[in-house]
Amino acid sequence: MTHRNTPPFRADHVGSFLRPKELLDARERRKKGEIDRKALREFEDRAIRDVVKFQEDLGLEAITDGEFRRTYFHVDFLEQLEGVEVRQGQMGKFHGAAGEVDFAPPVMHVVSKLRHARPIQLDDFNFLKSVTRRMPKVTIPSPTMLHFRGGRQAISKEAYPDLEGFYADITACYRQELKQLGEAGCKYVQLDDTNLAYLCDPKMREGARQRGDDPDWLPHRYAGLINASIAGRPRDMTVCIHLCRGNFRSAWVAEGGYEPVAEALFGSMNVDGYFLEYDDARSGDFAPLRFVPKDKIVVLGLVSTKVGELESKDMLKRRIDEAAKFVPLEQLALSPQCGFSSTVHGNEIMRESQAAKLKLVIETAREVWG
Repeated sequence: MTHRNTPPFRADHVGSFLRPKELLDARERRKKGEIDRKALREFEDRAIRDVVKFQEDLGLEAITDGEFRRTYFHVDFLEQLEGVEVRQGQMGKFHGAAGEVDFAPPVMHVVSKLRHARPIQLDDFNFLKSVTRRMPKVTIPSPTMLHFRGGRQAISKEAYPDLEGFYADITACYRQELKQLGEAGCKYVQLDDTNLAYLCDPKMREGARQRGDDPDWLPHRYAGLINASIAGRPRDMTVCIHLCRGNFRSAWVAEGGYEPVAEALFGSMNVDGYFLEYDDARSGDFAPLRFVPKDKIVVLGLVSTKVGELESKDMLKRRIDEAAKFVPLEQLALSPQCGFSSTVHGNEIMRESQAAKLKLVIETAREVWG
């Protein structure tokens, strides 16, 4: 079995890490007006240097900034698009091993024509590139994140009487962002998408239906949106998609196997790889992987970031063997199932667990793929 020199790597990760206390304290001081934005960025820079060294010392080949400049994995990016307004969402229930967690995630509202008025990740990428000798990886929200949660009601009918115009403008925004990142030397981008995973959940599918969307058609529309958004990327830029069923303080919101979205996700989407949650029974079995084309990589998220308990290598190898019945081993890789801190709040695990989990991923991948 061959070592992969291009992303996604045999041992990879989704992106976010628990924020250090110093950075959390600085965020609070910024919120109170005690320090300015420039001072906060200096705290962020120091924390990012540390988390880069942490990843390099472990042996990871793809390096992120831990999403240390963000409060939410998606909001901080999308709110920088002209025409987007962030509003408080309704309180909902996330489910975790310790019980239910109340959470009202922000909802994006499109209040006017969408426009990519300025680079969003460019400065952050340039800093990350300057502090690592390995491949810097940029994580951004999927363009679908501007539609699913609010649906048609969250999109101005004055700005977009026809939703096709809305989709066209999102596409233009993402193409411009990826173009700027590519020109700066970015070769690895991950799109974080909860919506395709939510459409695996019968309750979420019914919710979409009640909003006026067809849950059978929507995955195909989203695949078309993502394809259009990444169509102009540089030839040497790898784009992967990560599917998540919710990750807030070790709790989740959706469940269900990939079968309802498999044909659109694997058969229609022009990404280079898939980061898929497979850490517990919520994600179903590996049978949907039968739709994966021969030129795509599936990164199996078999290691949970929601609990501190360490998985066994034997279990991981057994699960990899099960997946290899549907897609060749050569097309598989390994990662944690999600980030350790998709929001600034972080998951309910010890900081040491991050290192232990990632070491397990790296060691298992070496033993499986060489």
